[in-house]
Amino acid sequence: MKPPRVLALAQLMNSIGDGAYYVTSALYFARIVGLTPAQIGFGLTLGWAVGSVVGVPLGNLADRRGARGTAVLLAMATAIAVASFLLVRSFPLFAVAAVLYASCQCGLTAARQALLAGLVEQARRTEVRAFLQSTTNAGLAVGAALGGLALQSDTRGAYLAVFLMDAVSFLTAALVLSRLPVVTPTKATPGEPRLAVLRDRPYAVVTLINAVMLFYMPLISLVIPLWIVQRTQAPAWTVSALLVLNTLGVVAFQVRVARRVRGLRSASRVIRHAGLVMFAACAVFSLSAFGSSAWTAGLILLAAAGLQVLGEMMLASGAWEISFGLAPADKQGQYQGFFGTGQAVARMLGPLVLTTLLLGWGAPGWVLLGVLFAAAGIAMGPAVRWAERTRAHPREGGVKCWRRRRLGRTPANEC
Repeated sequence: MKPPRVLALAQLMNSIGDGAYYVTSALYFARIVGLTPAQIGFGLTLGWAVGSVVGVPLGNLADRRGARGTAVLLAMATAIAVASFLLVRSFPLFAVAAVLYASCQCGLTAARQALLAGLVEQARRTEVRAFLQSTTNAGLAVGAALGGLALQSDTRGAYLAVFLMDAVSFLTAALVLSRLPVVTPTKATPGEPRLAVLRDRPYAVVTLINAVMLFYMPLISLVIPLWIVQRTQAPAWTVSALLVLNTLGVVAFQVRVARRVRGLRSASRVIRHAGLVMFAACAVFSLSAFGSSAWTAGLILLAAAGLQVLGEMMLASGAWEISFGLAPADKQGQYQGFFGTGQAVARMLGPLVLTTLLLGWGAPGWVLLGVLFAAAGIAMGPAVRWAERTRAHPREGGVKCWRRRRLGRTPANEC
């Protein structure tokens, strides 16, 4: 089996478990463990905050010790972290388990990206990444359906079965990943910082812009359901319809959208267009509050969700190309770990920011969010061009060359 298909099979395995975990975890922690919503929110925020920090050194570990072995170990560690939730009986233990889980997840994502970069030629990485994303969404949908059965049962045994299934799914993913070819570890350049990405300011700016655009992530899962209930006349089934539309849209069209991206210039252009599409989606979402009937509001929401998932797919395709294209070949793990902090930031801050902005401000909040998306999309192009100018001649690392240019030791036309 070819490496992309092996990677996809591994993604499918653990995404099924994750899908069931996502739809049941909050109720398990609240109803079975007895934690308050504030404790759950704080514990998860703490976990993703720590995870965003440790993802970079874990990515660097994949570069230096081998991406395959690191990915296998982190998949096994994630299985242990999920299983540890079964032992949680208090908030302190929950916080520790949440930190372990998020740290392993962030590290595993970085290691997988490094594995992909080492096994797939550069021209096909974005398309293969899109294929993996489609597979992931399909697995999440299956897992969510299985989690729904546990919710219907609403028993301790059903919730525990979900967590065990998620742990087993990560162990299975580890077994599948072990079948991949070995990616040769890279050696650190003498005199270069161990975590060079932390000194690569252009890449940091690109990552920050991407993080801003990733604030769409809590929309479908958290904010829009609350918006529908509190601000619109739409029927309750609209929430499920939007989730189905989002999931099936990514499964069916993510690869097609990614094929439009061929290099950094086209990636920047696609992200600029994604920002504008997401602005349009926000504008349409704001109109749903003025729907005069349940069906009118529901149709407006479906139209907005269609624009939102299109913008999401365009953003993902461009971001993958940029994250791989600007990262030095020997540092893909740490660079992907750093770029992945955008998701952790969106998960930490997104729910608080978006509920305040959209549920508190209403339609003007939607417009402001849309303007933010559009501005970030437009800003990505100049940021990528700045990062390109600081990239090195193929024989040098980007940060090293940038530093030499600042000191006047390297002519600008050589970097």
